[in-house]
Amino acid sequence: MNKKKKRNSKPPQALVRLSQCMIVKNEEKNIEKALSWARGIAFEQIVVDTGSTDKTVEIAENMGARVYHFEWINDFSAAKNFAIEKASGNWIALLDADEYLSEKDAKTLMTILKKIRADQDMREKCLVLNVPLVNVDEKGNPMSVYDQERFFRNIKAARYKGKIHEMIDMPPEHVFRVDEITVIHTGYAKSVYDETGKAGRNIGMLRAELLERPDDLNLKAFLADALKVRGQQGDSLEADRLYLDVVNGIGVYEQLKKGAYKHLIEKCLNMPDRLSDAEVLSLKALADFPEDIDLGYFYGEVLNRKGEFLAAQSRLQECERRLINAVSLDVATMIMAKPILLFHQLAVAAQGLGDLPGLVRYATMALLADKTQSGVLSPYIGALLKRDTSEDEVKLLLSKIYDMDNPKDLIIIARAAKDCGALDFARKILVEIEDKCKA
Repeated sequence: MNKKKKRNSKPPQALVRLSQCMIVKNEEKNIEKALSWARGIAFEQIVVDTGSTDKTVEIAENMGARVYHFEWINDFSAAKNFAIEKASGNWIALLDADEYLSEKDAKTLMTILKKIRADQDMREKCLVLNVPLVNVDEKGNPMSVYDQERFFRNIKAARYKGKIHEMIDMPPEHVFRVDEITVIHTGYAKSVYDETGKAGRNIGMLRAELLERPDDLNLKAFLADALKVRGQQGDSLEADRLYLDVVNGIGVYEQLKKGAYKHLIEKCLNMPDRLSDAEVLSLKALADFPEDIDLGYFYGEVLNRKGEFLAAQSRLQECERRLINAVSLDVATMIMAKPILLFHQLAVAAQGLGDLPGLVRYATMALLADKTQSGVLSPYIGALLKRDTSEDEVKLLLSKIYDMDNPKDLIIIARAAKDCGALDFARKILVEIEDKCKA
């Protein structure tokens, strides 16, 4: 009698196979890190080279990646889809060479994929993961945070569309939000663009696309972004004109239109004679996107500049509450990355209202994020001393932020005290510095 073979009881989660794919060109500075983050979790690593003349291919091959060559045809989707066709895993991680996950987040990614694999309902529904992507500057400081799709099932339906600023075309019901992992992106730093020539390449591609579709506001927004990054003579004026078309148009991606508003408002705020323009733009922006925290923040700054501190405080505190409870990065791409900006404006409003507890709270929060901010520290010290706070009490408050035994920290305090006119306090701090240097 033939015995029945036992069915394979191996849990579905063990069957997750992740293919890491990327397209590259002259990425010898990034390729090692780009491949290293996934070496412990990906069962294959696929690199599609589009014409490197440096050591990118050599490094990738030495690290064990399978390297393919693709003739560049000014189409990012074509190159990425070529890479996907070479993958045999059931999940794909398609990050650029200047993007990576931390070691911890890489492990978390696999845990999430295994949970999806183990749940029959999720296996059928979850095809794309939407995750936070943080753009960082040369020093690694966050500049902005956006939602992006970088991980998806290896199925025929999951393919990129668009020659530039390409994206996965997938119905929203199959895109699932995941906050537990964050993609770090280093490529928006201006030095990187200058070195690699990416801005010039993108500008050329976008101009070509606009010749075919001159009324496409999304392309105009992308072109304005690229011009802003490149920053050559004449780029700023052209970018501003394009951003104005975007904010006054319809049918634009929300994220792009919000970005256009934020650029124009911030530029107006940096020009003393254009505060009224900043106010008009802020109100128009909030009419279009009343839930956006960044736009609410900008209006709060406008109100502070106008001296309407009570209205500013109310607006900014609402931004703070909503930031704490935010469920999507779409409502706070800037403040989510730099909450210090919000704390600074809240401190300004508190100072204007004579709200000492509020000033102490928000100035402390801002300075804990960056203790070198003289624009926060100087008025903070001045306001405390003007309200009959003793010098010893001021130093006690500052000791929560600064190392009062460190001459470098004391120099920051002394300079800020001098800037706000607290000369006696500044001199006493300088004497302390001298004493500590002698000791």
